[in-house]
Amino acid sequence: MTSQKRIAILIPCLNEEITIAQVVKNFQRTCPSAQVYVFDNCSTDKTSEAARQAGATVVYSPKPGKGNTVIHMFDVVDADIYVMTDGDSTYPAEALPGLLDVFEKSSVDMVVGSRLSRFSTGAFRKFHYFGNTMLAKTISYAFGAQLTDILSGYRIFSRRLVKSLPLKSTGFEIETELTLQTLAKGFKIREAPIDYGARPAGSFSKLNTWRDGRIVLTALFLIFKDFRPLIFFSALGIFLAILSFACGILPIADYLRERYVYHVPLAILAMGFGILSAMSFVVGMILNTIVQFHQENFILFQKLLNTPNKPPS
Repeated sequence: MTSQKRIAILIPCLNEEITIAQVVKNFQRTCPSAQVYVFDNCSTDKTSEAARQAGATVVYSPKPGKGNTVIHMFDVVDADIYVMTDGDSTYPAEALPGLLDVFEKSSVDMVVGSRLSRFSTGAFRKFHYFGNTMLAKTISYAFGAQLTDILSGYRIFSRRLVKSLPLKSTGFEIETELTLQTLAKGFKIREAPIDYGARPAGSFSKLNTWRDGRIVLTALFLIFKDFRPLIFFSALGIFLAILSFACGILPIADYLRERYVYHVPLAILAMGFGILSAMSFVVGMILNTIVQFHQENFILFQKLLNTPNKPPS
């Protein structure tokens, strides 16, 4: 079935001169019917030349950041099936036919190449593995999914998903947003294990453990606020309620013992935290209703978009 569909292989790149040519050739060999696009995100080396000589269509992507490049790719490339991978030769092109088979047979909108069960020594930094696992468990719990690898850059997308996601992330948090937006919009995700390799000698990662970890956690925080407001504001309300109780212990003890409150500042602070806690729960319920309303409108929009026009009988 995939042989009858237009497949686009999208490779966002920044200074991957050493590996990009081999990556392009590997994907051309494993999926000869696909069109390979390399989006050069302001490289200062010969990435574009190497990719073009290998047979890829090279597109210059001027806004720095992987997220900006992914948004650019989705905007300008027209295909039926989109395959996203990296240009550093860590994702195996040989796994693509199997991933495409899973994509077709499972009728999902996204297939993620999960790296956590089979990977080479040195492929992951210690904290990247821990952070990825923590994100996966948190998102799986919040959205009722079964995910293990949130940060994989090896993904297959349906056309309707690519053209429906209002992506906003600019950097390496884009994989987190892709997962969250897909789940929040009601699309289906499935993972398939792949072999994940270490970078070749002379090739260097653009990730920074602390900087990019902070960016991913910030993106997770903001998207939870937008798409799971009841969870977000309920957690905030519980935290404020605990603070209110902690501040109110001494004033309550004063009143029970002396029928007079000596710790007036603490009593005022406890009351303030209590009011904020109640407001957080109310705000969460209101925003949750709004999110559900928008979700229903999105589902209706998708149905109208995919329903062919029929002439009146």
